[in-house]
Amino acid sequence: MFCAFITFAACAPTFNSNEVGPRFATYTDRWVPGQSGPPPVDEVRNYNTIILSFLLLSGPADQALSWTLLPPPTRAEIKSQYASAGKKLLVSAFGSTDIPTTEGADPIKTADWMGEWVKKWDLDGIDVDYEDFGAMNAGDGKAEAWLISFTKQLRVHLPQGQYIITHAPVAPWFSPSRWGGGGYLAVDSAIGNMVDWYNVQFYNQGIAAYITCPNLLTNSPPPWPKTSLFEIASSGIPLNKIIIGKPAIVGMDATNGWLDPVMLSFCLRQAKVMGWSGGLMLWQAPEANDLMMAVVRSESWPV
Repeated sequence: MFCAFITFAACAPTFNSNEVGPRFATYTDRWVPGQSGPPPVDEVRNYNTIILSFLLLSGPADQALSWTLLPPPTRAEIKSQYASAGKKLLVSAFGSTDIPTTEGADPIKTADWMGEWVKKWDLDGIDVDYEDFGAMNAGDGKAEAWLISFTKQLRVHLPQGQYIITHAPVAPWFSPSRWGGGGYLAVDSAIGNMVDWYNVQFYNQGIAAYITCPNLLTNSPPPWPKTSLFEIASSGIPLNKIIIGKPAIVGMDATNGWLDPVMLSFCLRQAKVMGWSGGLMLWQAPEANDLMMAVVRSESWPV
């Protein structure tokens, strides 16, 4: 839908995280020859969430920028097709390019304009891909405080039930007693009720990290204690708000953490048997294509 000529209240999207089953998400950042905007809806049939990347402190870039350059009728048609197919279209903020806390970005002002940007460009929500490792490693609580203030202010502009807010932390940030400011356990304690789900990055954390079903699901590798799926849940994060994030292609989309799609499908089956129904995020399109997601879902939520 396109909201240029009708009131916002009449055209605001609706969303209830309690009514949604597993989330199957991918990000789209790279330019794809012959494609303008997000992937055509018939090329992402096995996904229900597509995330345009990235909305930076300096403004939209890459596929987020591409979305703004589409003619309004084209954007409206794409959005209508996605909605009819039950798919959500989000934008991702920051990524590895921005270090908002270190750069001194004001969390309130940043949330103000990013929240309004989401509404202006008729998206379903925003993913907070905060990767300011220097700020988190400092252990002084400034990273956590920034994320908490930013998320609270986002919700002022993007009401719960109408817009989605997700976060995309790296798995080690959930490790208890590891981070001076509390890491993502502190963030979730403060604003977890405002976050619809976490696209947890179980990759780029060491050559042997999260590459078997046991250390992905129940017993994380030594450098990052208590950061497997079920261990994160045991620290108080709602189990089904934890989405397993994995790279699509080894060496291209991540330096490590890749799992063969067939092996990953067995991990998902095991997690489902144990009571989990969070879902999967693959970084990134176009390599994370429909066939790959079909393989990964084949042992748990087949299509």
